[in-house]
Order: sequence, then C-alpha cells, then structure tokens
Amino acid sequence: MIPYAKSTRHSTRHPVAAAVALVATTALLAGCSSSGGSGKDPLSGDRASGDTVVVGSNNFAESILLADIYGEALKAKGIKVTYKPNIGSREATYGLLKNGSVTVLPEYNGALLAYLDKNAVPRTVAATTAAINAELDPKLTLLEPASAEDKDSVTVNQETARKYRLTEKSSIADLKDIAKDLVIGGSPEFQTRHQGLEGLKSVYGVEFKSFKALDAGGPLTQTALKKNTVQAADLFTTDPTIAKEGFVVLQDPKNLFGFQNVQPLVYKSGLDQKGVDALNAVSAKLDTATLLDLDTQVQVEKKDPLDVAKAWLKSAGLD
Repeated sequence: MIPYAKSTRHSTRHPVAAAVALVATTALLAGCSSSGGSGKDPLSGDRASGDTVVVGSNNFAESILLADIYGEALKAKGIKVTYKPNIGSREATYGLLKNGSVTVLPEYNGALLAYLDKNAVPRTVAATTAAINAELDPKLTLLEPASAEDKDSVTVNQETARKYRLTEKSSIADLKDIAKDLVIGGSPEFQTRHQGLEGLKSVYGVEFKSFKALDAGGPLTQTALKKNTVQAADLFTTDPTIAKEGFVVLQDPKNLFGFQNVQPLVYKSGLDQKGVDALNAVSAKLDTATLLDLDTQVQVEKKDPLDVAKAWLKSAGLD
C-alpha cells in the first residue's frame, strides 16, 4: 500500500540522476504492461468513447499489475478496454476518475480513506468501505474489496536493524529516540500525508533527521535502503525485496497505516453490471499470498505483468 498507494502523498527531488532514473523506470514499466502501448500522456483528460472502459494505474509496479488483471478480466467478458498507465499518485488519479477520463483504478481502501478524510479511524474493512463511500464523489463507487492487503510500512535495512537491535517484533514507536539520526525515504507525497511523516509524528512522536524523495515503494527506494543512503523507507508490505534483502518491517500497533485491501474504484456510469461482476469475481479470488506471488514474478523474476495477469486469471477460472 504500492498504492498505490496504496497510491498515495513535497520536497525537491535529490539528484538529477534520481529523477532521470525514475522517468526511465516508469517508461520501462509502461513498456512491460498491456497499458504501455498507446504512447499517450497518461494525464490527458480524453474521455473514453462509446462502450470503452479505461483502466488506469498509479506509478508503481503492483498497481500496473492489478490494472492488467482488471483489464484482462473485463476483456474476457467481451468488454472493450484501453489503458492509462503510470498516471501518478492518488492526487492525480482521483481527478481523472471524477471527470470520467479513467473508468477503473486499483485502489487500497485505507489509503484512499486517509486521502478523503485523514481523521477517519475505521475498525473493520466494512467500516472502511462505508466511510469511503460517505466521502466519495457521487459519480464514483467502490466495488467489493479483495482479502489481498498491501500496506505502507516503515521498513529498515539490515545495518540499521543490527545497530539498534530492531526485529520484526519491534514497533515504529521504538524509533522515537533514534529517528533523529535516521534518514527516511519514500514517494514525495509521503512527506505530507497523514499516512506518512505527519502521522508518524502525531501518532508515534517519531521525527526523522531528514526525508529523501524517491519513488512509491519502487526501485529507487529499494536501492537507497539497500545502499544505506536511507536507513528507513516506506515500502509496501507485499514487496518481495523485503525478504530478498533481509529488510525489517516494523510493527504498526496504533494502526497508522490502517486497512489496505485492494479494491476497485469505479466511475459509475462507465461500467455496466457485467463489468462490475467481473471485477468483483477478481476480488473474491485475490488474497495476500497470491498478490505477493504475482508481485514476485513481476519484480524479481522480471516477467511481463500482462503475461502474469493472464496466467493468474486462467488459473483462477476468470479468463
């Protein structure tokens, strides 16, 4: 919860090279996805014509994969689909959904609610959905949530974990006295979101030495954490890099990052009941273990997300 965030929440980006790398990474992801072939500006406001459903994705790998799953599930029901890939953060995608430029977007319920109402503290998935629907633009609706969950996290590298004796049982609260010596990295939006630096300060009393703007749980953040350029980072909990590199995800006992179930957000008039049923069927089959496996295939094994999406839909009987 990427993302997307799970998909979303500026300081100046660090070196020019990082910005160039981010652009290159985004382009590469677009090229790997079914949504990468149009060559159109993902922020363009062109609305879908006729019965075409536009499936959008945020600018991180898991969102692209989920968008491919949604799009191919809709195609399997005879629905015409086009893609708007790698749009950006929620601050961009929400507006495109409201004006109908995007019909369907993979969302993360807790992160979406924090964007709509940062003071909300729902205790269940159902309460999270209800709270979102109370705040949503009336042209939009949420479909059924998947049990698959991908949260934002405060994750530290091996060196930091060893130095401060942090383990998987350690809490974000354990950083209170040491965060002043640590640099944390994440997407630019993480600096200003409640589910980011603001919440870490107000909920846990944790203030870091500095913040480095990187990407949304992507290769820039992963590499910076591995190289100890940052000692802590916002990584998504289904990121296979965590296990691969021995990173330590700190517990969130005060539930700052809330529930982060994968859930389709839809422009109501752009999707008929057949499409709604197709996406709800995807949610019914998608659990956290499956999502981690699919992410691993894309991010570690470097498989094309479209191929991964199609193969999973077939194995789930949804093709």
